[in-house]
Amino acid sequence: MKETVSVMISEDRVLERIHEMAQQITRDYAGKSLKLICILKGSIFFTTELAKRIDLPITLDFMSVSSYGSGTESSGRIKIVKDLDENIKDEHILVIEDIIDSGRTLSFLLELLRNRQPASLALCTLLDKPDRRVVDVDVDYTGFVIPDEFVVGFGLDYDQRYRALPYIGIMHLEEE
Repeated sequence: MKETVSVMISEDRVLERIHEMAQQITRDYAGKSLKLICILKGSIFFTTELAKRIDLPITLDFMSVSSYGSGTESSGRIKIVKDLDENIKDEHILVIEDIIDSGRTLSFLLELLRNRQPASLALCTLLDKPDRRVVDVDVDYTGFVIPDEFVVGFGLDYDQRYRALPYIGIMHLEEE
C-alpha cells in the first residue's frame, strides 16, 4: 500500500480556530476554574494548544478509553485503559476529544463522568464527523465539522503514525 496525505485543514486555520474556541470557553467560564480532561492519545496535541489559549485557572487530567471487539468494528463495549488521577466532584469539567464519529465511546464516557457529580460537564472536540454518528452526543464546542474522510495529523493517527503532522490531512491508501 502506498500512503499519501493531502491537506484538509491548514496548520494556520487549525490554530486560528483553536484560538477562537479558547476565547469562547474563557467567556463561558469567566470567574471559574476549569479542569480539562484530555482523552488520550489523539487529543493531546489539541488539548495543549487549547490550554495555552484559555485565560482561566485550569488543571489537566487524562483518560484513555477503548472500544473493543473482534476485527475492525467496535463492539460498542468500552474499556477504561487509564482513569482520572483526581476526583472531579463539584468541579467544572471540559472533556477534550480529537474527533467524534460514532459517538459510542463519548456517550459512555460522559455518562461515567456525570455519575462522578461534577459541577458542570461539557464536551469540546477538534473534529466532528456527524455522518458517522450512531449515538447522539451533545457537543458544546466544535472546531470543524468534516465529511466522512479518514483524517490524520494534529494528534490523529494511522497505525500510530502521522500524529505529529501540524495540520489535518486526508489519508489516501493506494495499491502499488
